[in-house]
Amino acid sequence: MNLKLKNMFSEELEKYSWEETTRQIYAKTPADVETALGKSQLNVEDFMALISPAAEKYLEPMAALSQKYTLQRFGKTISMYIPLYITNSCTNFCVYCGFNHNNPLKRIILTEEEILNELHAIKKLGNFENLLIVTGENPKEAGVDYLERALRLARPLFANLSIEVMPLKSEDYERLTHSGLNGVVCFQETYNRARYQIYHPKGMKSNFEWRVNGFDRMGQAHVHKIGLGVLIGLEEWRTDVTMMARHLRYLQKHYWQTRYSVNFPRMRPSEGHFQPNVVLGDKALAQLIFAFRLFDHDVDISISTRESATFRNNMLPLGITSLSAGSKTEPGGYFTYPQALEQFHISDERTPDEVAGSIRQKGYEPVWKDWEGWM
Repeated sequence: MNLKLKNMFSEELEKYSWEETTRQIYAKTPADVETALGKSQLNVEDFMALISPAAEKYLEPMAALSQKYTLQRFGKTISMYIPLYITNSCTNFCVYCGFNHNNPLKRIILTEEEILNELHAIKKLGNFENLLIVTGENPKEAGVDYLERALRLARPLFANLSIEVMPLKSEDYERLTHSGLNGVVCFQETYNRARYQIYHPKGMKSNFEWRVNGFDRMGQAHVHKIGLGVLIGLEEWRTDVTMMARHLRYLQKHYWQTRYSVNFPRMRPSEGHFQPNVVLGDKALAQLIFAFRLFDHDVDISISTRESATFRNNMLPLGITSLSAGSKTEPGGYFTYPQALEQFHISDERTPDEVAGSIRQKGYEPVWKDWEGWM
């Protein structure tokens, strides 16, 4: 089966100048914001207006519309998921990451027995049916064969399996779908091609095109759900999320049967001690979430335990649809190696039951299984 496409998103991205996009965002006016708020179907230009400084005075109507569209599409439900880190072995040198190859930490690759112990420990934490399997990027020591074994171990215990791993070939994504894979999450980190290698100087991840075109390969392999994200803290956040919005529209056009999710992780302290170049406050993150919901009524918007319990609670009715809970960001963190090094610092340390209780207090229902994944 030939899964190669002639055109990939890297070619589409060449149409857009980073500097010109930034200029356009900051040139948006209150009139542009009001035009966007008056439309039910938004284009990327409208999205740029809603994330611009000009929209900061319109957060209240943006929040109201975000809540309205989310309720219409998702009802009063919040999907619950949990990550399982199975290895921190990584051949990349990302300057901001605790798993950086240069960092002097004990590298762990969980055995099949240890993975099973972690899976059973997670089941004791809560009624999770949505599992996100996470690895560092080490294709030799923890490649596709290893991922396939992990998926087959997890499939009897979890209804919905996703991975957040190195970008793969289309054939490998397709192979993993036959082993129980439902979704793939991949953070481009930044769409600023000119500065990308500053943050990713060596390793497989230093190849911008291979990473950004990975989403096309997921689509070609008919992955059921694709998750996009940029790491807030590297470059001008408004420009990065605009490029991601363009990427989402491109993917929806070419792979229209696929479902999509977005995530906006803010950089947190890690063992690498990299200081963010850009700081995004809670108010601006809320503006971004509202803007993305107005831009796309169907996309799943996820917030992880990187964010505080207070922020996550406040955002519950206002646009988000998916939450992690009880997360450990070190391999074996639930049972095998509970004191190992984290990839990043957890901010919301509540138990899954406590998170579920907060959701119910807001009048919403925590959903442990992604029923739509089977429709």
